[in-house]
Amino acid sequence: MALDFQNEPGCKIDARRTNYQAGVSAEQAVARRYVQQGAALRETRWRGRCGEIDLIFADGDTIVFVEVKKSRTHAQAALRLSARQMARILRSAEDYLGQCPNGTLTDARLDVALVDAQGVIDIIPNASMAM
Repeated sequence: MALDFQNEPGCKIDARRTNYQAGVSAEQAVARRYVQQGAALRETRWRGRCGEIDLIFADGDTIVFVEVKKSRTHAQAALRLSARQMARILRSAEDYLGQCPNGTLTDARLDVALVDAQGVIDIIPNASMAM
């Protein structure tokens, strides 16, 4: 009799936990990359009224919002970001900027960081303008 571990109780929970940990690990690697490049980490997993932003940095006078996507390949990771999700992230970024001294006049951009199964990071700067 073959064992079907995918239908065992607790396997879906374990898969979600593994995916969550992989996402956290990818976010930490991306955060290290930005910090090494001179940006200051301001927030991780910041929650606004419209949803969550994975990472927020200050890069000089610019606020950088980063959405991290992890998958087997960079192409697969990129496919995991929908137009609807991008719009939600931009609305959340607007909420965050509302707390800044210059409000929505603050220089800002949204980057997308793609992380593949080997941990290689590909950053798409100012991705909201690239899409």
